[in-house]
Amino acid sequence: MIIGTLITVTSNSWLGAWMGLEINLLSFIPLMSDNNNLVSTEASLKYFLTQALASTVLLFSIILLMLKNNLNNEINESFTSMIMMSALLMKSGAAPFHFWFPNMMDGLTWMNALLLMTWQKIAPLMLISYLNIKNLLLISVILSVIIGAIGGLNQTSLRKLMAFSSINHLGWMLSALMINKSIWLTYFSFYFFLSFVLTFMFNLLKLFHLNQLFSSFFNSKILKFTLFMNFLSLGGLPPFLGFLPKWIVIQELTFCNQYAQLMIMMMMTLITLFFYLRICYSAFMLNYYENNWIISFQINNFLMNL
Repeated sequence: MIIGTLITVTSNSWLGAWMGLEINLLSFIPLMSDNNNLVSTEASLKYFLTQALASTVLLFSIILLMLKNNLNNEINESFTSMIMMSALLMKSGAAPFHFWFPNMMDGLTWMNALLLMTWQKIAPLMLISYLNIKNLLLISVILSVIIGAIGGLNQTSLRKLMAFSSINHLGWMLSALMINKSIWLTYFSFYFFLSFVLTFMFNLLKLFHLNQLFSSFFNSKILKFTLFMNFLSLGGLPPFLGFLPKWIVIQELTFCNQYAQLMIMMMMTLITLFFYLRICYSAFMLNYYENNWIISFQINNFLMNL
């Protein structure tokens, strides 16, 4: 899987990049379907079908691009590049080609979900940066941040919540890619780190749904605070680490006078922050069982003293 990504990133031809993507795809599927349950097999099949479709479209557009040089400009290059860009957006799971992503995330283990959210995005995003078709990229950025924000509102599954959060962050990453590759790399590094910490803790504590969050951590307050601080950091709340890459992107977009795009992105990020805060607030404040025990204990003590 690592070699596949490296081949794509270091390739000097489109065909070599396509080959790297294929190696990457075929090496990730056995990782997904290793725990012999039906859900993971279904997820691996969904992943294979969507990625194979995207790869076919990508190969078709690469052949068109190669034919263009032989047919003396009879094929429109921008049209070919747009097909290529669409295939790469589908591979990375950006809106409007995101439909496979949340459903598939629900059938994965936490470590596989982490790989899908982070490592599997490196190769397609690097290839998108070579094309850089502004209009299509801008549409994808706006749709990704909107769908990532609204899709996560009514989710009870933590994996789906992380999937929609990933789509939202992908919108930010694509806009960072439009400005500068080094900004994208900074944003991606921060996102990788925060996702790793969260998924590692979820995996450690075997958490998959929201109600498990509320009924856990009565013994360890430090663990609870660590987990929810990471949640808020991933949402991009200012005092935390996750706000720094967003601040850099906001600053660069204001320098480029992209105020309308920036406004939409910031408003949608506030929605994602709202559902993170809602989870954290209820976990911090409304700890029903614990409070009930304390109150009943105090009443019993009071009655005994009478």
